[in-house]
Amino acid sequence: AGTPAIAEGIAFIESLKYLNEIGFETIHQREDALLHYAEAQLLTIPGLKIIGTAKEKSAVISFVIENVHPQDLGTLLDQQGIAIRTGHHCTQPLMDHYHVSSTARASFAFYNTQEEIDFLIEAIKKSLRFLQ
Repeated sequence: AGTPAIAEGIAFIESLKYLNEIGFETIHQREDALLHYAEAQLLTIPGLKIIGTAKEKSAVISFVIENVHPQDLGTLLDQQGIAIRTGHHCTQPLMDHYHVSSTARASFAFYNTQEEIDFLIEAIKKSLRFLQ
């Protein structure tokens, strides 16, 4: 009983139209380029280790920084207008297996820019000056 999710259905159709106009291959290529750019930039930060380096992966990067708790980093990045995820990411058994208590995780989509990644890197460096 009740009103069906009409507005949501209309919005879903419009979203699919938008994505089809851009093209899924174009989206994949854009996100892959952002992923590789972000990985290269993150690895310039001393003590940072990327967790998960599969060849075929989505534009999501989980990482840890030596002697920095991901939640502390996430809080400082939030104060600079950057949203990342921190914690277990529903993978507690896997993290236990690899002896990782939690990670910071940044994700990118086709609408992100290299300038936003550069802003993230500078914000992490600024946060580390405070935390270390």
